[in-house]
Parts: sequence; structure tokens; C-alpha cells
Amino acid sequence: MESNNTNYAYQNVVQLTDADASRKFIANVFLWMFVALGISAFCAYLFANDPSLYSVLRDPVTGGNTGLGTIVMFAPLIFILVISFGFNRLSYGVLALLFIAYAVVMGMSLSFILLAFTASSVTGVFLTASLLFGVMAVAGYITHQDLTKFGSIMIMLLFGIIIASLVNMFLHSSGLDMIISYVGVAVFVGLTAYDVQKLKRIGAGIEYGDASAKKMALMGGLTLYLDFVNLFLMLLRVFGRRR
Repeated sequence: MESNNTNYAYQNVVQLTDADASRKFIANVFLWMFVALGISAFCAYLFANDPSLYSVLRDPVTGGNTGLGTIVMFAPLIFILVISFGFNRLSYGVLALLFIAYAVVMGMSLSFILLAFTASSVTGVFLTASLLFGVMAVAGYITHQDLTKFGSIMIMLLFGIIIASLVNMFLHSSGLDMIISYVGVAVFVGLTAYDVQKLKRIGAGIEYGDASAKKMALMGGLTLYLDFVNLFLMLLRVFGRRR
């Protein structure tokens, strides 16, 4: 299931004051992102390739989702809401556990998608998404151009994608679905650069090492995780070959 809500933790970008602190903060952000992606990839592969585990999510007789399978489809959104609204009230340890649990559930949810597309196309799209994400992350980190206005446009387009996706759940239009996918690719490519620049500035404006910095790094990792996963899913909808 796609989780599109990426604009939840940072409303005001602080002034860049300490480049070294920013680098340490960004390193911690990407560490959280890579850990979460690794967990999700492992769980997706495990459930997609082990019939006994996959049968827990989808009934092999009827072909429909089991109760747990239905929960797994919607659980990622619930985790995002809990983490976002609980950011100021929950401890760093609790947030970390919720993030790891979210990565596990997201991996289980992605196993449905892995089985719908050929392995070669999934691999190709993953490599393409990784390259695009890496290029835009570097661009966002090194550019001196303020991307705040650009990011605001991307966020508005993101809400447009969400609304259009909900409408298309009833219309079932393949044409609209393709338009949403192409626009989605552009949006998440743009959001990657915007979010990395925003996190770079945030990292320079906080004291690295205290509890708030650790929590902000975790939330930053979640932001970039969502950017990458949704970029991958949008590219898969465009270029993926179904079984």
C-alpha cells in the first residue's frame, strides 16, 4: 500500500549555521532510511517467496486477503499517523520501535506487489529508482538554490495525486492511472531534493546528540524512506511488467 504523507514534521526551516553538525545529522538520517529499506526489502522477499508465510496474508484457496492481509494493507498508513502525531509526546525509543515495526509491515504489504510483477522488472525499476533518488539527493544537498517554493508546489501536487487516486478507485480509468503515475514520479523526484535540502538545514540548526536531534533524524529517515518507496512504486506502475 502506498503511503504518500511526507510533509509532517518540518514546517519552518532553520538557518544554516553549522556544516559539520549538518553532515552528522544527514548521515544519521540516511542510516535510518537504509535500515528501514533493508528491513522492508527482506520482509517483502521473505513473504513473497515463502508460500507458508504468504498464505497468512492471502488465502490460497479463495485467492482473497485473509484478515491479517487486509490489516497489513492499511496498517502502514496507521503507523504513519501514530508516528507523526506522537512525535512530540513519544520517547525516542518508542518512535524507533514504531519505525522498525512500520518497516516490517510495509515490507509485508510490498510482497503483494512483488508477486504481481516479474522479478526482472522489479529489479530494473529498483535500480532506476535508486539512481534517480541518489542523483536528486545529491542535488538537494549541494545546491545553493532555495527549494522552499519548489517544495511547496511538489506538496500541492502530492495532495492532487492523493485526491485523484481516491477518485480513480471508483472510476477505474487506466488513462488516469497512468497520468497519476507519471506525475507521481516527477513529484517524488522533486520531493527528494527538497527534503534533503530541508533536512540539511535542520541538521545545522540543532545541537547534534540530544534527544530532539535523534528524534528529528529518525523522522527525517522516515521522510526519505517514504520518498524512495513511493518513487519506486510510481516507476513500477509505469515500467513494471506484470506476470
